[in-house]
Amino acid sequence: MPSFLEAPVSGAYHLLTSLVSVLQPFAGAYAAVVAIVVCTLVVRLCLVPLSVRAYRGLRARTELMPQLKLLTERHRGNPERLQREVAKLHAETGTTMFAGFLPLLAQAPFFWLMYTLFSRSVVAGESNQLISGSLLGSPLGAHWPIVAGTPAYLVIAALLAVVAWFSVRLQLRQLDPSAPILSRRLAQVLPFTTLATAAFLPLAAGLYLLTTTTWTIAERTILQR
Repeated sequence: MPSFLEAPVSGAYHLLTSLVSVLQPFAGAYAAVVAIVVCTLVVRLCLVPLSVRAYRGLRARTELMPQLKLLTERHRGNPERLQREVAKLHAETGTTMFAGFLPLLAQAPFFWLMYTLFSRSVVAGESNQLISGSLLGSPLGAHWPIVAGTPAYLVIAALLAVVAWFSVRLQLRQLDPSAPILSRRLAQVLPFTTLATAAFLPLAAGLYLLTTTTWTIAERTILQR
């Protein structure tokens, strides 16, 4: 790892281990698990303004779907003109195609830190204390078992599947009736990619995915009201 990346990893390690020490008297053996959940919730709370902006952008783009469809039909034979007209429409309405990705991009550094902290035996020049934590008997630094799943992995997988199912229902309700079939298929499939992702990550990162996706569902449900 490049040396300039060691500083944030070291800082995050000391912060998380300090939080685990504070939680130890209350959470016992699950102090590291609670610390991961708490840190994830704090990060998502800080990202609420971006999430609100992303949701407004999504709603604005949904309202623009009829106009975008009209432009596509009108300039089907002129891709360059279509691109200019779509960009002009977005500029006039103050919408952007990338607003919905802002919360996800902002979480990327935290996700990378979580993966790094629970994938290394040595961090900040000392033995990694975080990977000694466990959930239902499974070490937080362990990866998904290929042959037989332990209770912790099965529970995480089942909960991720439930959250993905709710996410599919929510996304389908948000789609415009005129949305193409491909968009509906993607809305039905993409939420379940968290299961595939968790299969290649430490248990701690799977716990992060479960926490952040659950937050996303709750947040979108509230914003829709």
